[in-house]
Amino acid sequence: MSIRSWCLAGLVSFTATSAFAAEPAAAEPAAAPVMPDEAAQIERIEAPSPEQIAAAIAEFDKTLSYQDGLVTVADGKAALNVPPTFRYLGAADAQRVLEGPWGNPPDDSVLGMLVPAGISPIDPDRGWAVVITYEDSGHVDDADAASIDYDELFTTMQTAQNEGNKQRSEQGFPGVELRGWAEPPHYDATSRKLYWAMRANFGGDPEDTLNYAIRVLGREGVLALNAVAPISQLAEIKPAMEQVGTFASFTQGNAYADYDEDTDKLATYGVGGLIAGGLIASKTGLLKGLWLALLAGKKFIVIGLVALGVFLKRMFSRKDKA
Repeated sequence: MSIRSWCLAGLVSFTATSAFAAEPAAAEPAAAPVMPDEAAQIERIEAPSPEQIAAAIAEFDKTLSYQDGLVTVADGKAALNVPPTFRYLGAADAQRVLEGPWGNPPDDSVLGMLVPAGISPIDPDRGWAVVITYEDSGHVDDADAASIDYDELFTTMQTAQNEGNKQRSEQGFPGVELRGWAEPPHYDATSRKLYWAMRANFGGDPEDTLNYAIRVLGREGVLALNAVAPISQLAEIKPAMEQVGTFASFTQGNAYADYDEDTDKLATYGVGGLIAGGLIASKTGLLKGLWLALLAGKKFIVIGLVALGVFLKRMFSRKDKA
């Protein structure tokens, strides 16, 4: 199932189960989980029309509170000066998008989301967004940035991911194959910002996944900006993410230059560790948390196509009764 399919499946299932949450208590309860014997219904359920999909997207978007201009995150440690070409969603709305239409499990580390203006984050054809988190890892020393062999680092990450796939399989998740840099890592030593993009494949999906990442280094931690989309959107997302990097910064007293080695915590890894997802010293030597930032990896929890059809039937039958 492609990322667009995940988005659509998640959108419909979320709309079917929660779009009517504002109805009175006597309203019909949320749809029960799809049972195996309901699979037989799939051939009798019509696929949603483009108009129905557009209506569902518009209905969900009306529940989101978009904003632009200056916003602060991470308890005021970082700021985003959001221009009209983008919109910002606060933590609550961002988590609704991630947990509902995108099909991710709850994650209270998400601080917000940046969405391109004029595009819904749940549009199955064009939608994408930048998820914002803050890594309270301590001050990251960037002394290693100029000497990193990124090809060697990628090989190490592949090895770690192959080991991690064994655990993913035991937990019921598809394997992840790292296929290369979509954008080789580069570090701006002046702005203390790190950029890279990776190409990966989840469970043999027909289309590879793009994970475009920016890390803004600060006094006591790192502001993380992650965009996940189909690899086919790289040409669109690359210049957009370069723009995103320009309006993310730390506030006064929290910038990289404000670090005090006598009082502030120093991170246990450098720039290379940031790319690998946090190189944590351990007996196994594995890269702990390698894919915590790769949100697409969690999207496999969304309902399947049979459940999608059943939920669609329920959704539109309920609307007809309204």
